[in-house]
Amino acid sequence: MFGLGTTELILILIIVIVLFGAKRLPQVGAGLAKGIRSFRSNMSDDDKKDDGKHAESTGADITDADISDKNNIPK
Repeated sequence: MFGLGTTELILILIIVIVLFGAKRLPQVGAGLAKGIRSFRSNMSDDDKKDDGKHAESTGADITDADISDKNNIPK
Protein backbone atom coordinates (compact mmCIF):
# COMPACT_ATOMS: atom_id res chain seq x y z
CA MET A 1 0.00 0.00 0.00
CA PHE A 2 1.87 3.06 -1.28
CA GLY A 3 5.17 1.64 -0.05
CA LEU A 4 4.32 2.37 3.60
CA GLY A 5 5.33 -0.20 6.15
CA THR A 6 3.80 -0.98 9.50
CA THR A 7 6.11 1.40 11.34
CA GLU A 8 5.22 4.33 9.09
CA LEU A 9 1.48 3.67 9.44
CA ILE A 10 1.74 3.53 13.24
CA LEU A 11 3.73 6.78 13.26
CA ILE A 12 1.09 8.49 11.08
CA LEU A 13 -1.68 7.21 13.37
CA ILE A 14 0.12 8.57 16.46
CA ILE A 15 0.55 11.98 14.79
CA VAL A 16 -3.14 12.07 13.84
CA ILE A 17 -4.18 11.17 17.39
CA VAL A 18 -1.94 13.90 18.82
CA LEU A 19 -3.25 16.50 16.38
CA PHE A 20 -6.96 15.75 16.60
CA GLY A 21 -7.33 13.89 19.87
CA ALA A 22 -8.81 10.46 20.46
CA LYS A 23 -12.35 11.83 20.93
CA ARG A 24 -12.45 13.60 17.56
CA LEU A 25 -10.79 10.79 15.60
CA PRO A 26 -14.12 9.06 14.67
CA GLN A 27 -15.51 12.40 13.46
CA VAL A 28 -12.42 13.02 11.34
CA GLY A 29 -12.64 9.52 9.86
CA ALA A 30 -16.33 9.91 9.10
CA GLY A 31 -15.75 13.27 7.44
CA LEU A 32 -12.92 11.86 5.36
CA ALA A 33 -15.02 8.89 4.29
CA LYS A 34 -17.91 11.18 3.35
CA GLY A 35 -15.61 13.33 1.25
CA ILE A 36 -14.15 10.33 -0.57
CA ARG A 37 -17.63 8.92 -1.21
CA SER A 38 -18.83 12.26 -2.59
CA PHE A 39 -15.76 12.55 -4.82
CA ARG A 40 -16.26 9.07 -6.25
CA SER A 41 -19.95 9.60 -6.93
CA ASN A 42 -19.27 12.92 -8.67
CA MET A 43 -16.54 11.35 -10.78
CA SER A 44 -18.84 8.52 -11.87
CA ASP A 45 -21.60 11.03 -12.67
CA ASP A 46 -19.17 13.05 -14.81
CA ASP A 47 -18.08 9.89 -16.64
CA LYS A 48 -21.69 9.05 -17.43
CA LYS A 49 -22.33 12.58 -18.73
CA ASP A 50 -19.13 12.54 -20.80
CA ASP A 51 -20.03 9.17 -22.35
CA GLY A 52 -23.33 10.57 -23.59
CA LYS A 53 -21.71 13.68 -25.06
CA HIS A 54 -18.95 11.65 -26.66
CA ALA A 55 -21.44 9.33 -28.33
CA GLU A 56 -23.36 12.28 -29.76
CA SER A 57 -20.25 14.04 -31.03
CA THR A 58 -18.89 10.97 -32.82
CA GLY A 59 -21.98 10.46 -34.95
CA ALA A 60 -21.89 10.13 -38.74
CA ASP A 61 -21.16 13.79 -39.47
CA ILE A 62 -18.71 13.01 -42.28
CA THR A 63 -20.19 13.12 -45.77
CA ASP A 64 -18.86 11.83 -49.08
CA ALA A 65 -17.96 15.39 -50.03
CA ASP A 66 -15.75 15.70 -46.96
CA ILE A 67 -13.91 12.51 -47.84
CA SER A 68 -13.37 13.55 -51.47
CA ASP A 69 -12.12 16.99 -50.34
CA LYS A 70 -9.56 15.36 -48.07
CA ASN A 71 -8.32 13.10 -50.85
CA ASN A 72 -7.85 16.01 -53.28
CA ILE A 73 -5.55 18.05 -51.04
CA PRO A 74 -2.45 19.11 -53.04
CA LYS A 75 0.87 18.10 -51.57
